[in-house]
Amino acid sequence: MLDWRASIDETARAISFLSRLPVPNRYFRDHDGSLSKTAAAFPLAGFLITLPSACVLALALTFAAPPAIAALLALAVQVMVTGALHEDGLCDTADGLGGGHDREKALAIMKDSRIGTYGALALILSIALRTTALATLCVLGTAAPAIVAWLAAASVSRALMVWHWSRLPTARTDGVASRAGAPDKPIANLALALGGGLSIALGWLALPLAPLLFAVLVAGILGYGFTAHIRQRLGGQTGDTIGACQQIAEIGFLVTLAIAL
Repeated sequence: MLDWRASIDETARAISFLSRLPVPNRYFRDHDGSLSKTAAAFPLAGFLITLPSACVLALALTFAAPPAIAALLALAVQVMVTGALHEDGLCDTADGLGGGHDREKALAIMKDSRIGTYGALALILSIALRTTALATLCVLGTAAPAIVAWLAAASVSRALMVWHWSRLPTARTDGVASRAGAPDKPIANLALALGGGLSIALGWLALPLAPLLFAVLVAGILGYGFTAHIRQRLGGQTGDTIGACQQIAEIGFLVTLAIAL
């Protein structure tokens, strides 16, 4: 039987971890800080923390803002809400994989707080691709496709980051992901089911089913391919690669929809 109280608690903790939104202290009372169960709520938390930027996108389009401006405003709000958590992971991962010729060097670069050329380019491409995709979806005659696509991408991409986290051992013992505890296979499967189901349900409100399913498939393939590459290069995941997986899946989902529609 589903424990709704426990589900609400885990969702609140997921929101706190994935964003800078204030969460009441009662949700952390007597909690050990582990995210191994909380990760199942990441797709729902992703949807909830994306609502503010989706509202900004809708409001901007209502007042006839150019699609590119509306999309950039939505991304700006999202970055403020999340504290650029996943973008930071993408930058560090790009710097490590691009500049590190072996595992140890790559991990050392990823731990460095400074941003390098590969990280800067990865961040520019992430913002540019997501902005362009959202702007393209905004000019389909109504704001609905862009809004539901943005919310669906938030859910499915955070499900895939949980899958990435669960599929690989930790690459180092002193990282955030290591201390938080990895989700086991049932939790990862639950996150995938929730993220996939939520993204399809959301997308079905305003998007054709075939392109929607294709976008989910592409996001999954990109998440799988990235995970396989990280296994080969680093031998395990870090908090940075988990964030990078989210970004790659979100970009893949949005760009695929923008091309397919």
